[in-house]
Amino acid sequence: MELTRIPVGEGVEVLVTWIEANFGFLLDVFSDVTDYMISGLNDGLLMFPPILFTLIIAVAAYFIGNKDKRLAIGSAVGLLLLDNLGLWELSMETIALVLSSAFLALLIAIPLGILSAKNEMIFHVLKPILDLMQTMPSFVYLIPAVIFFGLGNVPGLVATIVFAMPPAIRLTNLGIRQVPKELTEVADAFGSTPWQKLVKVELPTALPSIMAGVNQCIMLSLSMVVIAAMIGARGLGYQVLIGIQRVDIGQGFEAGLGIVIIAIILDRFTQHLTPK
Repeated sequence: MELTRIPVGEGVEVLVTWIEANFGFLLDVFSDVTDYMISGLNDGLLMFPPILFTLIIAVAAYFIGNKDKRLAIGSAVGLLLLDNLGLWELSMETIALVLSSAFLALLIAIPLGILSAKNEMIFHVLKPILDLMQTMPSFVYLIPAVIFFGLGNVPGLVATIVFAMPPAIRLTNLGIRQVPKELTEVADAFGSTPWQKLVKVELPTALPSIMAGVNQCIMLSLSMVVIAAMIGARGLGYQVLIGIQRVDIGQGFEAGLGIVIIAIILDRFTQHLTPK
């Protein structure tokens, strides 16, 4: 006997259509706000001449890296190479998109991680959703993003947020759960409120784990720039996509090298911001 096919795909299509029909105005507001945020950040980055921006980043790297000259020199050399290759404006677009995506992803992920650590029901509801988000092919996220937001940076940002959130949620949850029981008992003994205990005991203790989640979130956001370029997101990912379409090895390699340089700089910065 042949089993009746479960219309999973059709159900998802109905859900997406319903959301678009009933919450279209909210999606438009979100699209306008995020597009303004990306454009504003991009304009702010491009406001500095490449030499001045490179100098600022090198000085910041020197102090963030505990006066490590290698981090400062490496960051400066990488940024100067981007300028030399003519990839400066595209690189700033990529950084603006990545930082905007990571900021919004963390704005959602860290509170969810805290809630899931405090509430077992929320944890058990979130766990299969996070498994789905991490194992679903990233290309699949592009379809509803295009339906809701059209083409451009905004759908790329939305797809990136969904792709980059799970590690930050998991590591925040893990960090809060690994806070030694003795510390929370001492906080309770001193009459701390749940909010005081969270802010003054649990979050500082869990900060290394949370910062690891921040690092992973930023790296995953950057890894999505090429895929997001397929739905109109600009920046270095779009250059890689053009290189693939034209079978232009040089253009694709240069844009890919630019992504690697940005990834290394962002990775080193977040690693040095993590308390040891």
